[in-house]
Amino acid sequence: MTALSILELVRVRQGSDARTALDHARDLAAHAERWDYQRLWVAEHHNMPGIASAATSVVLAHIAAGSSKIRIGAGGIMLPNHSPYVIAEQFGTLATLFPGRIDLGLGRAPGTDQSTLRALRRSPASAEHFPQDVLELQAYLAPTRPGQNIVAVPAAGTEVPLWILGSSTFGAMLAAELGLPYAFASHFAPEQLMPALDLYRSRFKPSAQLDKPYAMVGVNVIAADTDEHARRLATTQQMSFTDLFRGARGLSKPPIDDIETYWSPLEKAQARHMLARSIYGSAPTVRDGLRALIAETGADELMIVSDVYEHTERLRSFELIADCMF
Repeated sequence: MTALSILELVRVRQGSDARTALDHARDLAAHAERWDYQRLWVAEHHNMPGIASAATSVVLAHIAAGSSKIRIGAGGIMLPNHSPYVIAEQFGTLATLFPGRIDLGLGRAPGTDQSTLRALRRSPASAEHFPQDVLELQAYLAPTRPGQNIVAVPAAGTEVPLWILGSSTFGAMLAAELGLPYAFASHFAPEQLMPALDLYRSRFKPSAQLDKPYAMVGVNVIAADTDEHARRLATTQQMSFTDLFRGARGLSKPPIDDIETYWSPLEKAQARHMLARSIYGSAPTVRDGLRALIAETGADELMIVSDVYEHTERLRSFELIADCMF
């Protein structure tokens, strides 16, 4: 059976604050492991008031401490922003604190704008070294070799599982070449989903970590008691995408009755293009949508984004989604 996992956006809502968003993420993990979700990941984003996961490894420690068995990880760390050595130290520490529960997904994009990238003291050219940085990081997480002068403590020997993330075929080719699991971000970049999966599977080379391809597919899913209510809840996400096109990085907004009053025809077309594979509806609607997606992609795992404004309704969405898989 296809596994289900969660991409936690750590959204900061209007009328709330970052601490509440972080505590809600921790609470979601505790519920999600009871609903048999495989893992919960958070992503690195910078200079975005509506997302509280910039210090990703710190956020993961907070979330993992509030749960007991669900895997916790980065989906992902934007490796060009960092020294591989520092990331090895951070995730080796997490693996030491929470053994057998930590994943490390790696992305090539900066996760921010160019001005913020300069504030991070990183060059845009750093992305060109992404494949080499992945190998360097992997080496720091491996057991110490005789004569090794530079050791990442306590990372050495933890062998934290690495994933390659992507929204294009570049990540698919790299994951295949390195024999790593691959996660495609079709929750915001659906167009190249199938070409990327085909490329990954056809070029995969077995590795010490993985003997055959393993593909995860990101998908937006919002479930509610009725199709109508789910579509209303989805306006929060639709407004967030519209605001991105406008260059407005604000807080998460409560749902509205008529999204047509919020976006222009061009913004609607842009948002619908990016959200093309989203599934919104009641349990039967969501079940049909998930089954169709799995049949089309052959996904080994689905990474669910359920961007719902109210925490209780978001928990209900994830519970209904989990029920759909049984």
